Amino acid sequence: MPVFTPPPLPSDDKRWKIVNGTMRKNGFARHALIETLHTVQSSFGYLDDDAIRFVALSLRVPLSQAYGVVTFYHYFSLKPPGKHTLTICAGTACYIKGADKLLAESELKLGVAQGQTTPDGKVSLMTARCVGACSRAPVVLCDGQVSGEMSREHLIEQLERWTVE
Repeated sequence: MPVFTPPPLPSDDKRWKIVNGTMRKNGFARHALIETLHTVQSSFGYLDDDAIRFVALSLRVPLSQAYGVVTFYHYFSLKPPGKHTLTICAGTACYIKGADKLLAESELKLGVAQGQTTPDGKVSLMTARCVGACSRAPVVLCDGQVSGEMSREHLIEQLERWTVE
């Protein structure tokens, strides 16, 4: 049985060594597809076509399967994130306390729908099913930092800070 030789790294970028480490740790096995894609996503911020092709080739997974995984799971993004990320919790407690209105206000202010990034690349608008801070509803994550009991006014102030940078 021939020994598998993985393809060369796409570039000298040190982040590829991290990705390669994940695949090597798992013996370049097919079952490491999701874990490896997570490593690429956390290292680069998103998954581009070249990265997906490299991972599929390295793990000997059909390209269609790799794309199937990437497009099925909400966590993966095919576009680079904005400089800042606003994530609005859409869980039941937050929804009841007005998260839907915060989302509508954010979409209006930013000119993008949830899941998109402003054309200037400054802000990505996301939603989450629940962030586990229900007692502080409605909750918004500003660059990963939890802001509870978010008001419309505070939200607009935050967005204005980000959009005028």
